[in-house]
Amino acid sequence: MDGRTFLIGGGWDRAEVYAPFVRAAAERAGGVPRISCVVLDEGDGPAQFDRFAQALGKSGAGCAPVPVLVPLGGRLDPESALEGADGLLVCGGLTPAYQEAFAGCADRLARLLAERQVPYAGFSAGAAVAARRAVVGGWLVDGVPVCPEDTAEDLAEVAVRPGLGLVPFAVDVHAAQWGTLARLVTSVARGDVPYGVAVDENTLVEVAGPAARVEGLGRAHVVRPGADGVSVRSYADGENFDLT
Repeated sequence: MDGRTFLIGGGWDRAEVYAPFVRAAAERAGGVPRISCVVLDEGDGPAQFDRFAQALGKSGAGCAPVPVLVPLGGRLDPESALEGADGLLVCGGLTPAYQEAFAGCADRLARLLAERQVPYAGFSAGAAVAARRAVVGGWLVDGVPVCPEDTAEDLAEVAVRPGLGLVPFAVDVHAAQWGTLARLVTSVARGDVPYGVAVDENTLVEVAGPAARVEGLGRAHVVRPGADGVSVRSYADGENFDLT
C-alpha cells in the first residue's frame, strides 16, 4: 500500500476517469508514460487491449499503452509486465480468472510496484483483485440470493480469495448498475472481509496515503462493520474518506 492505486468501477462513458492515473504515471516518467495493460486473453485479447488503449487515449492525458496478454489459465510474470513501465493497468473481464492469473505472484507484484513507485490502476476485475481479500464473484450465500445471478462471474456461492493487497478494503464494482453493493454488504457482515468499497461505473477511487478520493459520475459506497450489523456511506465526486 506504499504506492498510488486507482480503482475504476467499470463503464465506458467517461474516459477521463483514467486521467489521474495517467498523470501519476507521467510524473514518474517525466514525460509521456509507458502503460502496461494486463488483459486476460479469452480469445479476444488484442481487441480488448485496443479498447482500453482507446480509452486511455481519450482520457485527455497522453500515454503509450503496451499490451500484456495473459492466456486464460496462465500466470502473470510481474517482472516482464513491469519492464519499462511507468504505470500498470489491470483490465476487466472474468474476475476469478484474473485472480488466478496473479496466484503465486501477488506479493512479488505488490513489492515491485512499491519499490519502483509504479502507480496501479484496476478497471472492474482489475479493481476487485487489488484488495487483500478480493470478492471475485458469486451471487448466493448459503444458497440464498444476495445479488443478481448475471453478476456471478461463473460462480454460485460468493467467493472471497487472496488478492494483491494494494488496498486494505475489499472492492466490488458496477455497484449501482449491477446491484453488487448487497454482495459486499453480506461479505462485510459475515466477516469475510474487514470492510469494503463498492464503486459505481464511470467512477474512480484514488488511494494514496491514509485517505481515498472519489471522482467521476457515480459514487463509492463504503461498507463498514458495526455493533448492529454494517453501515454504508456513499461518497460523490470530489469527496474523500479515511482508510482507517
